[in-house]
Amino acid sequence: MDTFQRYEFDRQGYLVLRNLIPADLVSRLSATVERIEESASALAPDDRPHRSLWGSTYHHDRRQGVLIHGQRKQGGTFLIEDFWNADPVFDQLIDFPATMDIVRAVVRDRVTINNSEIRIRYQGNYTGAHMGGPIGKKYQYRTDVDGIDCTMVRMVYFLQHVKAEDGAFSVVPGTHKSAFPPPTAKLPEDEPGAIPLEVGPGDAIFFTEHLRHGGFTNRGNQTRRTLHVGYGPCWMRSQNIATMDEMPYLTPATWERLTPARRELFLAGPIENQGSRLPHGSRAALLSAG
Repeated sequence: MDTFQRYEFDRQGYLVLRNLIPADLVSRLSATVERIEESASALAPDDRPHRSLWGSTYHHDRRQGVLIHGQRKQGGTFLIEDFWNADPVFDQLIDFPATMDIVRAVVRDRVTINNSEIRIRYQGNYTGAHMGGPIGKKYQYRTDVDGIDCTMVRMVYFLQHVKAEDGAFSVVPGTHKSAFPPPTAKLPEDEPGAIPLEVGPGDAIFFTEHLRHGGFTNRGNQTRRTLHVGYGPCWMRSQNIATMDEMPYLTPATWERLTPARRELFLAGPIENQGSRLPHGSRAALLSAG
C-alpha cells in the first residue's frame, strides 16, 4: 500500500484497484465459477438442510466441498462459501501478492482468512446496505500513532464488466468513521450518499467491513458473479454464514495441497498450538470428516 492508497483508504474506507488480476487468471476463474454454479444448482433439494449455530440454513455440496445459501432464481442471490475446496485454481487468491501487501498494511497481528464466498446475483436482485456508523470491535476501523488498524477487511474480485445498472457494488464513503447510525432505505441506491463503483474484469475493490456498503439492484441483462475473500487478525474465526465464529471449513484434500504458508492463513488463534494440522474442533471439522 503506497502513501496515496493509504490516504484514500483512510479518507473513504475503500480502494478500487484496476487490473489487479491478470486476464488469463480471470478467464480461468470465471469458467470455474460458472461450472461450480451449475453443479451446485443441480443438487437435489435437501429435505433436512443443515443449520448453523447462528440459525441460518445451508446445503452441503460434499462433492465440491462447498456450503450453499440461497437459490438460483430471478431476484435471488446464490452464495457459495468455502470455494477453495472446489478447485485448485482458487489457491492463487489465498495469498495473492498484491492483495497481501495491502491487507498487511491495515491489519495488525498475524493475518488470517475469515471469509470466502462466490456471490452470484441474478437479475432483479439487490444487496441491502449494511455496516457504517458506530460498530463493535469485531468489524471496527481505527487509527492511532502506529497507523491504520482494521479488524476485518475484504477484497472483492470482479470477473466481468459491472455498470451501475448491473448491480454495482455500492459504498457510502466515509461512513467507517461516522459517529452516528446511518439512515436506511429499502434499496441501497436510495440511501443518502450511496455511490456505485463500476468495474471491469480483473478489477478489485478493497474495503473495511466497517464501511457502509451494499449492491445496487441488478437491472441489467447479465448475472453478476464476484469472488469475496475476507481477512483479519488471527483471533477472528470464520465470518462465513454457515460457520460463523467457528474454524474455517477446509476439506482434507484441500489442506494436503496447500503450502505451509497458505495453511497458516486458515489457522485462527495461536499458531504454536496448532502446528500443521487441519483446522478442527468445530462444525467445519465434522463436515470434513463426514
